[in-house]
Amino acid sequence: VQLQASGGGLVQAGDSLRLSCTASGLPFSRNARGWFRQAQGKEREFVAAITWNGDSTYYGDSLKGRFTISRDNANNTVYLQMNSLKPEDTAVYYCAAERFVERLREAQYWGQGTLVTVSS
Repeated sequence: VQLQASGGGLVQAGDSLRLSCTASGLPFSRNARGWFRQAQGKEREFVAAITWNGDSTYYGDSLKGRFTISRDNANNTVYLQMNSLKPEDTAVYYCAAERFVERLREAQYWGQGTLVTVSS
């Protein structure tokens, strides 16, 4: 199983970024996918999640409205569109996959992380 995350980088406050996470080898075709982030010296934080068919999405506190999660099942890819970025969004962003969205926090499968740095 491999989750390949990409799209991170250095941006200025107010800019946008789109992260991608492509999965391969997952043992279940219907899978929930999510994004988490961890800033230096802080605990991992839930960012967003999406059900396998995209019918339901979930967001961390204060992120809805700026961040949008979506998925393309034909390409096994989930996206995180991040707008109006703030310096406090600086973190390593990890994608995760599990059978059910309720299990994502303790997901079996994680990507390697992609660093997002937002300068003020």
